[in-house]
Amino acid sequence: MEAVMEFPVIITDMKKKIRDIQMAISWREFANTYFHKSSSWFYHKLDGIDGNGGQGGFNEDEAEQMRGALIDLSNRIRRVAETI
Repeated sequence: MEAVMEFPVIITDMKKKIRDIQMAISWREFANTYFHKSSSWFYHKLDGIDGNGGQGGFNEDEAEQMRGALIDLSNRIRRVAETI
């Protein structure tokens, strides 16, 4: 039997992916509301580093959580816009 090692997927280019909306969102509030984490934790994730300066980023679960959070926020914005 052959053992297969799987390495975790780490997304290190999230900052590039959110470039279009980066300045329009309070990432401090976003991190707290959707991740229950500090803004420094979130910014380290965006920059692709861990808290100790090593390589980091978003793992698959965190990336999915980010996706869901952005969808939720976009839905909230749309609901507000439709009331105007």
